[in-house]
Amino acid sequence: MTRVLQAARLHLINPLVSLGIPWLVVAISFAINIAIWNLTPAGEEDGGFTGGVLALYFTVLVVYVQAVTHLLPFAMGVSVSRRTFYLGTALFAGAQALYYGLAIAVLVAIENATNGWGGGLNYWAPGPFEVDNFFLQVLTSGAPMLAFIFVGIGMGVVHQRYGQAGTWGLIVGSLVFFGGLAVLVTWLDAWGSLGTWFSDQSATTLTVGLPAALALLIALVSFPGIRRVVP
Repeated sequence: MTRVLQAARLHLINPLVSLGIPWLVVAISFAINIAIWNLTPAGEEDGGFTGGVLALYFTVLVVYVQAVTHLLPFAMGVSVSRRTFYLGTALFAGAQALYYGLAIAVLVAIENATNGWGGGLNYWAPGPFEVDNFFLQVLTSGAPMLAFIFVGIGMGVVHQRYGQAGTWGLIVGSLVFFGGLAVLVTWLDAWGSLGTWFSDQSATTLTVGLPAALALLIALVSFPGIRRVVP
């Protein structure tokens, strides 16, 4: 367990990148959205929201791609096993997802108390991602972050295992898979049924259950891959 904790602390070697950059990016996005909401007709809409907070999620995803591609070779160089590094990374990922969930829940509370920063803006928890319970808000914001983190870890593992060819193969394969899935659903004329299924699910299932399941799936798939990575 000590070795796993040491591996987790590797992600704090450069906190400016692991913690600072995501907040810098989302702060810029937030400032832009505040300006748009207060200087354009967009702010006249009641209950309006944007997807600007996704800047935080995607930036954290990229940070974890780089964490695997940059830190794993260093960890192996100082005799940290691939398994230990992965478990440490997963531990840090869980803690960081909780941290972001708490931070966003606090920002949502402030946003609601200030009537959307004085302009009716719903930024930090858009649409179904906003709930009335603070602790549920932590999960609603944190679970998708955990999924984004493990997507980043999985992409980093693919890159370390197969190089640039593997990364591009993953991107192209994902486009083909999801494009083919869209064609299949269209061919079956099933978009209405799919929309009905999603609308029948609870907000907790959509914002907590499904992201957590995705994170677990990627974790299980990427673990065997990282054990075959070569320095």
